[in-house]
Amino acid sequence: MKTGDGWDEVTFNNRDPVYLQVVQHFKEQIVTSKLGAGQVIPSRRELGALLKINPNTAQRAYKEMEEQQLIVTEGNSPSRITSDASILHTIRSELLEVAVDAFVASVRKIDIPVEELLDLVKVKYVEERSTEIRSDAGGDKYD
Repeated sequence: MKTGDGWDEVTFNNRDPVYLQVVQHFKEQIVTSKLGAGQVIPSRRELGALLKINPNTAQRAYKEMEEQQLIVTEGNSPSRITSDASILHTIRSELLEVAVDAFVASVRKIDIPVEELLDLVKVKYVEERSTEIRSDAGGDKYD
């Protein structure tokens, strides 16, 4: 990852510990393929500077990611994203499950038939994906 790529997207909330938000950001970067298996990541000190957080907070985030086997640090070598496919798959499943749980909790009160809900989700998802593809290709999202 080039210095600065994706790090300006991090916005911290006041609810959750910053180090856990950093771990969450790494997971999102992995799931969206902005960080790949085996990729070298910034040092703890570099990450602290990039995110404007205390280096001890960055250290705590790295320790948490090592415990979750999300990153690997061997000796004096730079830390890397794990290459373990099962862990990478688990991260994707975990993020997807959290998002679906939040979605279901928010729409449950509306009492909509599940078929209607699934149709609406499919339409919105396809619209959003096509908007992303157009904007990634340089097109205007209002074309």
